[in-house]
Amino acid sequence: MISRRNLLKLTGSAVAASALSSCTTASSSVTAATRRRSIGANDRIRIGIIGCGDRGRNAHMKGIYKHVKETNFEIVAVADPWRVARESANGMVKEWFGRDAQQFVSYRDLLTVKDLDAVMIASCDLHHTAQLEAAARMGLHAYCEKPLAVEFPDLVRAVDAVKEAGTVVQIGTQIRSLPSIVGARELFRTGIFGRISRVEECRNGERPYWYQYLKEVRREDVDWKEFLHGLPDRPFRDDIWSGWYGHYEFSRGPIPNLGAHFIDLMSYITGATLPTSCVCLGTHSATWQDEHRFTCPDVIQATWIYPEGFLVSSSNNLANSSGSIRKIYGDKGALDISNWSKPTYDCEGAPRRGEGTIRGKNEVKPVDHPDHFLDWLQCMRSGKTPNASIDAGYRHAVPVIMAMKSFESGRKALYDPVRRKITLA
Repeated sequence: MISRRNLLKLTGSAVAASALSSCTTASSSVTAATRRRSIGANDRIRIGIIGCGDRGRNAHMKGIYKHVKETNFEIVAVADPWRVARESANGMVKEWFGRDAQQFVSYRDLLTVKDLDAVMIASCDLHHTAQLEAAARMGLHAYCEKPLAVEFPDLVRAVDAVKEAGTVVQIGTQIRSLPSIVGARELFRTGIFGRISRVEECRNGERPYWYQYLKEVRREDVDWKEFLHGLPDRPFRDDIWSGWYGHYEFSRGPIPNLGAHFIDLMSYITGATLPTSCVCLGTHSATWQDEHRFTCPDVIQATWIYPEGFLVSSSNNLANSSGSIRKIYGDKGALDISNWSKPTYDCEGAPRRGEGTIRGKNEVKPVDHPDHFLDWLQCMRSGKTPNASIDAGYRHAVPVIMAMKSFESGRKALYDPVRRKITLA
């Protein structure tokens, strides 16, 4: 007979009580609504870490550990193709929980750990959708890093699997959970900025961000095939392994990787849905053409048209850091979130500023909100929808995939929301 803990992992409490009283097990006829369940108040949440690099250890693991006392969880397993990362993550688990985690090379083996409740995915961008889909099909809650997807068919499969499973999934666009951004959203909803015409981000840097991750890695410490994730085999290179952010096969560059945050913030604050079209152009600056042969564009701009009636632009110059800005422009005022910890607003340049209530430059009043990790942990208990749900992930993933399809083809990308399809004009 199935245990009460595992039954609760597969069903809602009312369904579980009925099943227990009749001595039946959960069946495939259970709906997604009933599978979207909370974890019992006295059950310890058992979490597996998929991807033990810098993001997995220093953001995910440390980010949830500060909430361990109030949320009652433990990390029971870690998986990474790199031995050094696995062992480092296990060292943290041993320090925190007084025992070793189960260690795996492949996420596939981690997903079979007994009584696992949830996973945190901080792997290479290329791997996100396959790992999230597999976790959902195992009935596991998940925290998944952005960008949610690099290819559209993979995105659709992962989203559908999560919705079918009814699991609690938080996408790693954590900036939307900052009190300052929640405050910006509440302010925007008052209509104080009037009609929006343009939303813009220029996020620039002195050098491409992938250089900071380069390190020496020994071939014998890496499961190269696991990392390639079905891509054609090629000789091992440690600058591909450690600097995968800069290689197009593994990560599509700054529009998906940095721009995912911007698109998510824009959608979260304005309530915008999905764009109808996108054009994107980019290149490799001469500044950063060197022995590493990185293939991601480091100077690029994407522009989307949204059915809400405004234009959205995201650009990156990773060869000169000046000119960065992040702003929402309306006909009564503008919201500046260039510093997302301290957004401001004013009415400078707005054609209808005299009709509005904005005077001078003002700081946005923050609104309290649990941090992104705590929100996810709490939602696993309550069964509520987390702040960056799988739908929010879809709303950032579609635009960035459109952008890269336009970049690759030199054509305009179109999105059909009825057929859920991206085409090229």
